Amino acid sequence: MNPSESPEVSVEILLALRRENDAVRLITERLRVKEMGPADHIRTKHEVKAFVESGHLTAAEALLKNAQARRGLGESIAIKVSQRQGQRMAD
Repeated sequence: MNPSESPEVSVEILLALRRENDAVRLITERLRVKEMGPADHIRTKHEVKAFVESGHLTAAEALLKNAQARRGLGESIAIKVSQRQGQRMAD
């Protein structure tokens, strides 16, 4: 992904990327699945594949909502782990 590209993904962008040859890879990169935990990463990839095959607007909306929630969950867990490690270092 180019640094000049916006990290935000919209339904319109997903619908446009769906038509590309390597749509699953492009969409998963845009959704930043590598920032998720392993299980969430796999779930999201399955959802992306289902969206690419169906092309439904509702699937795109659900995909965006779920990916955002999963990334947020992963970030909050990472913050908690780093705080605990900091507390252990202080003890």
